[in-house]
Amino acid sequence: MNLPIVAYGNPVLRKISNSISANYPDLLKLIDDMWETMYASNGVGLAAPQINKDIRLFVVDTEQIFRNMEEDDEEIEYSDAPGLKQVFINAQIKELAGEKWIYKEGCLSIPKIREDVNRNAIVTMEYFDENFQQHMRTFHGISARVILHEYDHIEGKLFIDHISLLKRKLLKRKLEDISKGNIKVDYKMLFQR
Repeated sequence: MNLPIVAYGNPVLRKISNSISANYPDLLKLIDDMWETMYASNGVGLAAPQINKDIRLFVVDTEQIFRNMEEDDEEIEYSDAPGLKQVFINAQIKELAGEKWIYKEGCLSIPKIREDVNRNAIVTMEYFDENFQQHMRTFHGISARVILHEYDHIEGKLFIDHISLLKRKLLKRKLEDISKGNIKVDYKMLFQR
C-alpha cells in the first residue's frame, strides 16, 4: 500500500523512535508498504517516522541511483556502486569514520528543498534485517550518506539541522508553507492542519 509521507511540521519527525521486537504487528507488510511508498515517491530511503510510525525502522535502496545513471552523468563523489538495498531495524551507529564530504540532500518530508550537508564518508552500523537477523556492517560513500540521513529520522533529526542557522532562517517561509500544505508534489503527503 502506498502510504502518505508525513510533511515537515508533524511532531513525529522530531521524536526519538522506539525499538521494536520481532513480533511487531504486521512487520513484513509494513516493510513492503514502505518500499512501495518510497518508490512511488521517487525516494532512495524512507524512515518509519515519515509514514507516521515512531519506530526504529528504515529502508534504503541506493542501487537505483546507479541503475538510473546515464553514461554521461557525472561520477558521484564517494561512489559505492552498485549500492545496496537494505532494511534497517533498531539500527545503532557504532562508528563514524572517513573524511566528511558535502552533498546536496533532499527529503520526501521536506519537498523541493535541497541543501549541502556535510557527513562522514564511512559508517559502521549494528542493526536487524527484516528477518530479525542481527548484522554489524560498514557502509561507504553514497550508501553511508543515505543511511545516516534515514538514521537521523529515527533520532528525531532532519537534514536541515545540519545546515547553518542563517540558511535555516532563509528557508523559514518555505518550511512554513510545507507544514501548512501550501505545496504541490506528485506523491501522497500528510500535512498538519
